Amino acid sequence: MNLFEKVLDWPLGGGAMMGTEVLRYVLFQIRAVAQRLYPLVPSRSDYNRRIGMLIHEVCKQANLTRKAVEYYTGKGLVHPVLLENGYRDYEEGDVEILRRIGVLRRLGVGMEDIREILQDGTGEALQRAALRRELESRRKVRRDVLLRELSEGKEFSEVEAKLRNLEVEETVGERLIDAFPGYYGRFVCMHFSRFLDEPVETEEQRAAYETVIEFLDGMPAFQVSEDVEAAMSEVLRSVSLEQIGEMLDKVKGAIEEPEAFLEENRETLEWYLAYRRSEEYKNCAAGRWMECIREFQSASGYTEVFLPAMRRLSPSYGEYCRLIEAANERLLERYPEVKRL
Repeated sequence: MNLFEKVLDWPLGGGAMMGTEVLRYVLFQIRAVAQRLYPLVPSRSDYNRRIGMLIHEVCKQANLTRKAVEYYTGKGLVHPVLLENGYRDYEEGDVEILRRIGVLRRLGVGMEDIREILQDGTGEALQRAALRRELESRRKVRRDVLLRELSEGKEFSEVEAKLRNLEVEETVGERLIDAFPGYYGRFVCMHFSRFLDEPVETEEQRAAYETVIEFLDGMPAFQVSEDVEAAMSEVLRSVSLEQIGEMLDKVKGAIEEPEAFLEENRETLEWYLAYRRSEEYKNCAAGRWMECIREFQSASGYTEVFLPAMRRLSPSYGEYCRLIEAANERLLERYPEVKRL
């Protein structure tokens, strides 16, 4: 991990660091934490009685048509008891699940995502679905722009090239969402997606693209202990994609003017360097989380395979890395003790 990133605990690897706002948010946790979502799926252990509800009553309670209830039942999303007379007997828990399926369907969530959400029960699958939807909405806007350009006389070949770039971004972005868990995956996806809106023209770029996809498809699972994951998720839960974008914009400004950043944040950095050496940091959720990330990056090939391939795939990412390496040199000149962290 680059030392400029290491001291600022922003573990994207090869290209990101925390600005003052992010330090305050993640390390001091002074922002209000959003309330946890109500659990999506009620536990059947919460319902100790059967209410003998047949399908016509289920339709009323769940605000669904008979055909929809039968469809979701046939898909195995609810499991009513089949009575001797051939009727299905639904529990209250089944009705609650059907009601929530109805909400998700009206929001446009697909059946496969719904199944994953129901099986997950932790909220992570729901977060992934929401992230995918937001990224899809952004790509739709860009596709609409391309269609308008085409209608205004732009050459098909030029629009096709831009569309291919968008498809590369979409493919890599989907892999990143699947590869990295929870809220950390949102940061990783947003970070690297910024560098994928470029032509893939050379053989080196095409080979790098294949390497990136192969790595993400075969990457071992990134895992942390449940208590660390819960603590970090609580801190990051309320961070929106817009806020992530703002953070990344501040990162870009910081590495373009590292001397100004280091001078403006001198007191915060000096306090934080001391904090990083403390036992408190080593034992807190953030410190343990960072240690898990460092171990994962080292063992998985993330640093040796994925990041170099990204630099070959994206010239703008290569330039970004060059800037952060230069910023790292300025950091070491001012704070040589960082090497010992």
